[in-house]
Amino acid sequence: MQKITSFTVNHLDLLPGVYVSRKDPVGDAVITTFDLRMTRPNFEPVINTAELHAMEHLAATFLRNDSEFMDKVIYFGPMGCRTGCYLLLNGDYVPNDIIPLLIRTFEFIAAFNDEIPGAAPKDCGNFLDMNLPMAKYQARQYLERALYNSNEGNTIYPK
Repeated sequence: MQKITSFTVNHLDLLPGVYVSRKDPVGDAVITTFDLRMTRPNFEPVINTAELHAMEHLAATFLRNDSEFMDKVIYFGPMGCRTGCYLLLNGDYVPNDIIPLLIRTFEFIAAFNDEIPGAAPKDCGNFLDMNLPMAKYQARQYLERALYNSNEGNTIYPK
């Protein structure tokens, strides 16, 4: 069985950043999958599920309400390895196309001080597993470490 593409990325040299994981043709469209790598794999602790879950609710809500991208968002959610998230957009994009959107998204999370959208038993299958203070901390870290200073070293996968 062949390895899937994401398992061929050199995770030992992967830094926090924004990467194109794949581009898939669907009819006449292209779906771009972004790897939003928030921590350095295999070198730093993974993100705990509670803060990752809170970030998922906040980012998905924000992205689906963004006037420019709301109709392009297919999915936002955590990676199984808990070192970041995936963002799938309808369209053919590169990291620089969405960095301003991600900055807005993670600034929103970092500043959020209200009830987390969808964090109720009728809305979520695991509504108790959320940690807003740590979600805000992780969002600030991602902004400072990757989004505010994006460059080729954290937008192009290492060899």
